[in-house]
Parts: sequence; C-alpha cells; structure tokens
Amino acid sequence: MTKKLCGTNYPTSICFIVVNEFCERFSYYGMKAVLTLYFLTYLKWDQDLSTAVYHAFSSLCYFTPILGAIIADSWLGKFKTIIYLSIVYVIGHVVKSVGAIPTVGNSSVHIALSMVGLILIAFGTGGIKPCVAAFGGDQFGEDNVRERQKFFSIFYMSINAGSLLSTVITPILRSDVQCFGGDCYALAFGVPAALMIVALVVFIAGSGMYKRTPPQGNILLEVCNCIGFAIRNRWRRRRYEPQRNHWLDWAEEKYSNRLIQEIKMVLRVLVLYIPLPMFWALFDQQGSRWTLQATRMNLAFGNTFSIEPDQMQMLNALMILLFVPIFDLIIYPLVGLCRIKVTPLRKMAAGMIFAALAFIAATMVEVNVVKTVVDPAPAGNSLLQVFNLAGGNVSVKFQSSNPFPEPVQYLQDPPQYELLPLGASNNTLKIEVTFNGKTSECHCKFFQQKAYSLILFSRSDGINCTLVEDFIHKSKDGKPFLRFLNTQPEAINLTVGDAHFHLLPHDMSPNKTVNQNNYPDVSCTSPSKKCSNLDLGLLDFGALYTVILIEESGKIVPHKMEDVKANNVHIAWQIPQYVLITTGEVMFSITGLEFSYSQAPANMKSVLQAGWLLTVAFGNVIVLIVAEGAGLEQWKEFILFAGLLIGVCIIFSIMAYFYTYVDQDQLDKIHMEDSVREEEDLDDRKKKTNDLQTNKMEKMTKL
Repeated sequence: MTKKLCGTNYPTSICFIVVNEFCERFSYYGMKAVLTLYFLTYLKWDQDLSTAVYHAFSSLCYFTPILGAIIADSWLGKFKTIIYLSIVYVIGHVVKSVGAIPTVGNSSVHIALSMVGLILIAFGTGGIKPCVAAFGGDQFGEDNVRERQKFFSIFYMSINAGSLLSTVITPILRSDVQCFGGDCYALAFGVPAALMIVALVVFIAGSGMYKRTPPQGNILLEVCNCIGFAIRNRWRRRRYEPQRNHWLDWAEEKYSNRLIQEIKMVLRVLVLYIPLPMFWALFDQQGSRWTLQATRMNLAFGNTFSIEPDQMQMLNALMILLFVPIFDLIIYPLVGLCRIKVTPLRKMAAGMIFAALAFIAATMVEVNVVKTVVDPAPAGNSLLQVFNLAGGNVSVKFQSSNPFPEPVQYLQDPPQYELLPLGASNNTLKIEVTFNGKTSECHCKFFQQKAYSLILFSRSDGINCTLVEDFIHKSKDGKPFLRFLNTQPEAINLTVGDAHFHLLPHDMSPNKTVNQNNYPDVSCTSPSKKCSNLDLGLLDFGALYTVILIEESGKIVPHKMEDVKANNVHIAWQIPQYVLITTGEVMFSITGLEFSYSQAPANMKSVLQAGWLLTVAFGNVIVLIVAEGAGLEQWKEFILFAGLLIGVCIIFSIMAYFYTYVDQDQLDKIHMEDSVREEEDLDDRKKKTNDLQTNKMEKMTKL
C-alpha cells in the first residue's frame, strides 16, 4: 500500500520527486546563468562565439528529451532512466567544474573539459526532462485526479524556485568569491554540481516508496513507424490504386483507424508549431545577448549595493511566479468581460507580439548603451589622446593633420580620443609641441586601428614625448579598468581592492580590473615615504581610468583621467524588456502547453510534448546561425529578431484562423467506430472459421 503524507491523499514519494526537481533546476539554471561570462572572461572567446556556443548547448538540451523518452518508454522505464542519466548529469557537472580550475592544464584543456562537460549535462538534463514530471504523475491513482493536478502546480513552482535562487546565488559565488587570482568560476560551477549530487541522492533515497510503471512501448516510435509505412505504401501502390482522402490512409492495411485519425490530429497541431521556434529564438537570449548588454550598464543601486550582470535573469523567474496568478485571476477575466473571445491561439499570437516589443525595448537600451563605447579606428587611422604634464598649456600639431586645434591644458582630462590619419598601415609622424613660446619636435610611430596616449613631459631642453598604446575595450564583466602613470624617480606600490600595482619609475602600469566602488583610502607605499593613502574617488562600471601620480607640496597625489566613459545607462532600464518578455512567456509558453495537452489524444500527449520541446531547440539554432553569420551591430540584430517575430506572428495568426479546435467527443466517436469495426472484423473471422470447419465436417461425412 502506498504511504501517504499525514492527513492527505498525497503519496509520500512525491516529496522526494519535488526536492529532486528543485535541486536539478538549481544546478541547471545556476550553471547556465554564468555560462556566457565564463566563455567571455575565462575562455577568452568573443561575444559572437560565446553566444553561439551558449545557444548550441541550449539547443542540445532540448533535442535530447526525445532520446530520454524513447529510452524510458521502450527499454529502462522512467525510474532507471532518471537514475542512469542523472549519473551522466553529475559527471558532466564535475567535468565542467574541473575545467574551470586554472591550474588544471592549459586553455585547450579547459575548452575540451568545458565542451565535454556541457555535452554530458545536455544529455543528462534533456534525458530526464520528459521523465521526472511523468514519473511524479505515476505516483497518483485514478481516484486522486485533483491531487495530481495540484502536484503539477507544486512541481512547476519548484522549477521556478530553483531557477530564481540559482540565478541570484551563482553570480555572487562567481564575482564576490575570489579564487586562483580572479572570479571563482570553479565554485560557481561546483555548487550546482553539488546540488545535482543532492538531487540524485534524494531521488534514490525514495526508491522504496515509488510506484513504478514498466515500459510499455514508445508511442513516438509507433507514430513514426505508421507515418513511414504510409509513405512507403503510397509510393509503391500509387500507380495502380485510386487515391485516398489523406496520405495517412495508406497505412490502413497495417494500423488501426483510431491510430491513423489520432496521428492526423497531432500533425495538424505540429504544423502550427512550425512558426513557433522564432519566439524561443528571442526568449532564450536573456542568458546571452541581454546578459552581455548588462555588462555595459551601470549596475549600482545608490551607494548601498550593486548587482552582477548575470543576476538580471532572475527577474524572469520572479515575475513568472507573480504574473501567472495575475493573468489567470484578473487579466483574462477582464478581457472576457469586454466580450473578446480569448482562445489559446490568440493568446499565443499576443505573446509573440509582447516578445517582439521586448526586443524593441532592448534595442532602445542598446542604442544608448553603445554611446559610451569607443569604436576602433578605421583602416589607415589610429586614435590618440594627449596627457599634458608639462606644467602649462601646450599646442600640438601634426605634419599632415591637426586633430588638436585648441591648446591642451595642464592635467586636462582628455574629453575623447581623436582620429589621427596615417595614410598607410603604419607611419612615423612628426609632432610639433609648443610650450612657453618654444617649439619642440617629436617623432612617434603609429599603427592603424590602434589607440594611443601621447604623454608630454617638460624637460630643460624642451618637451619630451612618450607614446603609450592604450586598451579601449570595456571589461567583459562590467568592472572598471585601472592603470597608473608614475612620474616619480622611485618605485611605488599600490593596492586597490584586490588588485596590486607595482609601478616602476617613470612608467605606465598595465590595465587591471577592479571592483566598482569608492576608493577614498588606497594603500600607497614608496621608499621616500612621500606616498601615503590616496583618494581615487569613484571607479565606476565600465570605465577605463588612467591615474597620474605627481608630486605636489612634498606629497604624491593622484590625478584621475577617464579614458573611456563609464556606463551611464542604469540596469533598471532593462526591467521593461524583462516585463515584456515574461508577459509574452505567460501568454505563449504556458498557453501553448495547455493547448498541446487539450488538442492531443490521451496516448499522443507525449508526441506533442516532444514536438513542443523541439520548437525550443530549433529556436536556439536560429540564434546560433544569426550570431555567427549575420555580423550585425547588436541593436540592428535586436531589430532583426523583432521584425522576424512580427512576420512569423502574422503567418501564425493566419494559420490559427483556419485551425479547427479538436472536439473530444469526435475522438470518442472515432474510438467507438473503430471498436465496432474491430468487432465486425472479429465476427467475420469467426464466421469464416466456422464455415471452414463446417466444410471439413461435410467432406468427412461424405468419405
């Protein structure tokens, strides 16, 4: 007898299944939340490759459920399939975590381990995806239908709870915990691995309580076999037999009329699925393109706290929990009062529109975000800024152009980089610098598409020029870059947060990332003890700073220059696009699942579930193709996706207009007709058998 939870009709076994699902979703979404930044900052891939691999992994996660369903239904059963593929899942997480340890091999080893780990994770999470929820439903008897429905609600809540917590926690583990001299991706992946181990242990712990259904054959394979037989039979016999009403009718010789009619109904729904991948192409970019957008935004909320760019994904899980009851209890009833017929397909079309609007909002944000980005110089040109340390204003002239028509003031923060024409891929240019009425000449070699800082020092014989190549790209995780120019004849040591700088005399330090923060008391040491604590002020998100250390009144003081402007668009401007995409998800995804369930015959629901998951897989394939092939600016890519989804929505709306909803009474009628036909066939066979026996008896009597 099945054990029940105290005072309820719920089997105790579902507790283990719900906890298992919570831990598994925590491990999956937690790992996935930091995956794009892992590709960017740890594996050093560019944005397009990182996006492509992210969506290739997501796509594989939604192709493999078909394999898991076949294994469970045709071979191992749901219980063993969950156990074995969870072990694969755990191994994938462990391999992925080991690949994030810098001391384990070189970059090629890290990439190989990461890819092997992701493939194993994809097979694990995808393989158990169609099994866990169905296995939970198997725990209820036919007299516990209401409890089963509530279980699925609890199950769905556990998914979103795991997603919400993981997308908050793992970015913190990545950024706030430092290991191996940088962001701790090994820990950010290791905690999800530990949660997946917990998920497996919890599931096994309940093994003595589970109600297990043995594999009964895979309906998906039967459907494919029926379709294949119909196509082959039609090809062989089309020349000498009359055409039939439907091409599936060519399977009548081998398969029942009920199965053929049910497949026809399923195919009508699957045809409607053809435009749906475009929605998922937009929806799944929350973890890739939108996260990359967040790295170039201001992530601070006042002086109290700031968030990580990969934490914004938690808004989707949070708003799903809020929006589902709001739509079910308020919005849909209000729309119904306006005498507007709210059909499932109309909801899905509206969901597509909201997703397109989300990308239009993302475009508006992106256009403003890129204003603080310094674009590389075009071919035949370089970028140049001037640091004037000469003690007074100077005039700077070049032999072939004049990018600095106004005098450069002493210790002036350059407002921007100026374009310097070279006339070739590289060129040595003569620079005339006038200071206090005296002109000095410098000769510096420039290379095209590079950025430089020209540092002007005053010497007894005139102006001395030093050319330094600059790094102008914002950090991939949104942190500010910092470098120091030491004008003193002695070495200086500084510590800014977790970053340490050893400055040689008259030298420029390399750029290092530091945490966004106010730094009023930076540790500074020098042999002459002229350098005490320094006030660097605010080092803001996305900015690149050069701090010039000069001696004033016997003390070394900093002068901060902003080479690349800080991110001036606040992360809160991403909230509207998350609200719109989540609204679209509620109307599209949840409604689509309900529609698929209601339009499928009872034994065909798994087939439509597989078709639904494939739309997600193909949506990620679309992003992969566009990210690698289009080569568009990001805001143009967002507009392209929004336009494509609107076009697809129009096509889908036309298809939906001609769709006739399935009447379950029609299915029952087909079932009754099929049963009558089978009985008639059985009676005919019995009659023929009796006739044969009668004939034999008559022959024997004559003999």
